[in-house]
Amino acid sequence: MSKVEVEQLTKRFDTVTAVDAIDLEIESGELFFLLGPSGCGKTTLLRMIAGFVEPTAGRILVAGSDVTRQPPSRRGMAMVFQSYALWPHMTVRENVAYGLKIQKVDKQSLDARVDEALATVELDELAHRRPNALSGGQQQRVALARALVVRPRVLLLDEPLSNLDARLRQSMRAQIRRICKEADLTGIYVTHDQDEALSMADRIALLRDGSVVQCAPPEELYSKPGTRFAAEFLGDTNLISGQIEGPCEGGVRIQTPLGPLTAGIWSGSGTPTGEVMCSIRPESLLPATGSGLSKPGPNTVHLKCTQSVFLGERIGLQLAGPEGLGLQASVTRSSGLIQPGEAGLYSIDPTEVVIVDAT
Repeated sequence: MSKVEVEQLTKRFDTVTAVDAIDLEIESGELFFLLGPSGCGKTTLLRMIAGFVEPTAGRILVAGSDVTRQPPSRRGMAMVFQSYALWPHMTVRENVAYGLKIQKVDKQSLDARVDEALATVELDELAHRRPNALSGGQQQRVALARALVVRPRVLLLDEPLSNLDARLRQSMRAQIRRICKEADLTGIYVTHDQDEALSMADRIALLRDGSVVQCAPPEELYSKPGTRFAAEFLGDTNLISGQIEGPCEGGVRIQTPLGPLTAGIWSGSGTPTGEVMCSIRPESLLPATGSGLSKPGPNTVHLKCTQSVFLGERIGLQLAGPEGLGLQASVTRSSGLIQPGEAGLYSIDPTEVVIVDAT
């Protein structure tokens, strides 16, 4: 078992608090993401877990044992860096074997484990090449094999795909998740790429200014953001302010610039009151009129298309509402090509109208 627990972990650099009393529980075998903008503290948090940065306060536990003051070599962890950090004068095989040589593993076991690690990342046939003869994706797989070969309890990944092109990143996402799951590794992965986190993670901790804003599985974090920051950081959204009128069937009724809307989701306890802010994802605005299109729902608004962009499987729309309100919509091609200047009705399911904290 390799559950990782972070208790009130804090790091201050002079007067700057980079990580502010964070509590996290990362389950054994979980692929856990630390997500957030640059400067939010995610890499500092990862480096404290690794043992490269000493905490100002708090504890780190692995499988119930306190490792806060242990050196990196005694924590049972391995790290994959953004820069790959491969030895240019060594072959792929020598790079992968390096950690085992430091551990003084006997040659027979070393060879078997290196073979296994290279097979896992599908680099058997390139074992005798040097890093400068490999592509970026191949170099990243060497770095991953070097981490796996020491059989860590916890695998730490610091933005490992940021140097790759978009197509290669997509391929590597699937490979990294497959490898972690097949090896039953506890993985802690730092990124600022929302798509990367949403497509790979079991759970995501969203960080801002050294604190965890929200921690949840990807689908929940996307569909039920608790704050304006979470809603805006994880994909596109439409933010609309309004005034609560009171409870109604399916949620609460809100008076907004679009007219009255029913909101079915909010993050706080009890029933919200007063002024609120709603998050509506672009794909939640559905055309409600026309042949073969969805029927009007309980939240039906009249909007005018100002721009239509073909995006392959989907069409991106810029829509104008009352009082100069601008909205985004993302519709499927089955909705037809909606032309600029075309006005019509759009419906929003109440469960897609999310009341969020304004911060």
